[in-house]
Amino acid sequence: GQGPGTWLVRGQRRGLSIPVGPGRTLDLGGIFPPLATPFSPTQEVDYAQLEGNLRRYASIPFRGLVVLGSNGEYPYLATRERLEVVSCVRRALPRDRLLLAGSGCESTQATIELTVSMAEAGADVALVVTPCYYRGAMTSAALVQHYTEVADASPIPVVLYSVPANTGLDLPLEAVLTLAQHPNIVGIKDSGGDITRMGLMVHKTRQEDFQVLAGSAGFLMASYALGASGGVCALANVLGAPLCQLDRLCREGHWQEARDLQHRLIEPNTAVTRRFGIPGLKKAMEWFGYYGGPCRAPLAPLSPPQVEELRGAFSANSWL
Repeated sequence: GQGPGTWLVRGQRRGLSIPVGPGRTLDLGGIFPPLATPFSPTQEVDYAQLEGNLRRYASIPFRGLVVLGSNGEYPYLATRERLEVVSCVRRALPRDRLLLAGSGCESTQATIELTVSMAEAGADVALVVTPCYYRGAMTSAALVQHYTEVADASPIPVVLYSVPANTGLDLPLEAVLTLAQHPNIVGIKDSGGDITRMGLMVHKTRQEDFQVLAGSAGFLMASYALGASGGVCALANVLGAPLCQLDRLCREGHWQEARDLQHRLIEPNTAVTRRFGIPGLKKAMEWFGYYGGPCRAPLAPLSPPQVEELRGAFSANSWL
């Protein structure tokens, strides 16, 4: 389905190449790094370092950027900081790069308000994580209702976001298939890593304007093999160019080269996600010329032995 006319017009005014008419309203094909939010030593958002990282990312052929995802320490930012981060990134980002912004809150009302504000701050797409605090009550029906109300009210397209490692909640497949029919819901970022589920999602939404994004670099090639459109991968903050190369190899059908590259990305990816999380991601960023810096408390820095284990995951695969 086509999204509401408001964002088509708005997107064109801002010089985005969003085609109107049949086919995809928005192409999410490619790699999106979920940006780490840089903090100063006193744990304030460091906008100058953010701009510095963005300058370094500009030379990598990303499809766009995600701000305020799980890797952006989104739950630790005040609303004003969230909006300022979106504005800062939008100013620095070329017009042909998409800006996806995390706007999911626990209540439907707060999610709608933040989504509208994110659009005003320059986001092209809202990435909306599943509410999860009252997890037992988050039935398929409740989640469909929540996302439908958000998508109805949102001036920009919505991408669903399922990240069970953080929320303890997998967005049910039946809910995804129902929501895929909504004209303003254009895709899902699925970080669960269940490749059977992802293949089924692609298959069952083939009649819809709906794109599936892999939520991690460890299963990126497998996702592409089953028809996913792109990836939102923490590791892209560190190894952006190799991930874009993997994207290209899969698109062009060079599966043997793609497999060799995918194999070398699995251990570094696990290290900066499941194993050491955002403190590990930020430490690794520093080895590759980016600003990492501290996390906000209570996320603690790595111990020296952890840093050595992290380094080993990269050096064993010839990245360092």
